[in-house]
Amino acid sequence: MTMPNWQEIDTVLLDMDGTLLDLHFDNYFWLQHVPQRYAEHHGLTAEEAIAELNVHFVGLRGTLNWYCLDYWTELTGLPIAALKRDVQSRIGFRPHVRDFLMQLRAHNKRSVIVTNAHRDSVDLKMEVTGLDALVDCIISSHDYKEPKESQAFWDHLHREEAFDPKRTLLIDDSQAVLESAKQWGIGWLLTIYHPDSQQPPNTDSVFPGIHHFNELDF
Repeated sequence: MTMPNWQEIDTVLLDMDGTLLDLHFDNYFWLQHVPQRYAEHHGLTAEEAIAELNVHFVGLRGTLNWYCLDYWTELTGLPIAALKRDVQSRIGFRPHVRDFLMQLRAHNKRSVIVTNAHRDSVDLKMEVTGLDALVDCIISSHDYKEPKESQAFWDHLHREEAFDPKRTLLIDDSQAVLESAKQWGIGWLLTIYHPDSQQPPNTDSVFPGIHHFNELDF
C-alpha cells in the first residue's frame, strides 16, 4: 500500500471526526463533559461516575450503539445531543482540510463523508463548520444501521454510491474501520496520525498515513 496516486482515484471517502474535524471535541465531550454531567445528575463523585460509565463501555466499541446518541441518552438519563451544544465551541477543522477538499473538487474527485456519527451530531457539526458545503455527500452509518466496522456497511454504501472500489480512497483515523474497508475491497487506504490536536500523534499503523492534508500532493 502506497500514498495515493490521484490518476487512479475517482472517489474519496472521508471519515469526519479525527479526519476532517478535530477529534478533541469528541474526546473532551465523552471523557470529561459527559462524566461531569453524569456525576451531577446522579449524585456521584467524578470517580464513581467514570467507573459506572466505563462498565457500559465494555463490549460496545465497534458496534452501532457505541456511536448512537439515543442509546447513550437512555442509558445515562442525560440529553446527550443537547449536551453537545454546551461545548460546541470546541468543534473545528483539522489543519488544511478546506484547501484539500477544494483541491478534490478542482480535480473532479467525488468526495463523500462516511461517518459513524449519529445524525444529530452530524447536523450540529455541519451547522458549526459548514463542512457539508465542501463535499458531495454525507453518509452516516446510522442510515444503514451498520457501523463502518461491519462489511454490511460497505455493501450498503456501494449500492447507494456505485463507486469502483479499486479506484476509491478511504481516509480514516480508525484502524478497525480501515481493516474493514480493506477486507471489503477498497483499493486505497490512508490513516491520520494526529486526529486530536491536544494529544500526541500516533504513527503506529499498518496503513500509510499523514499528519495533515498538506502532505498530499495532486
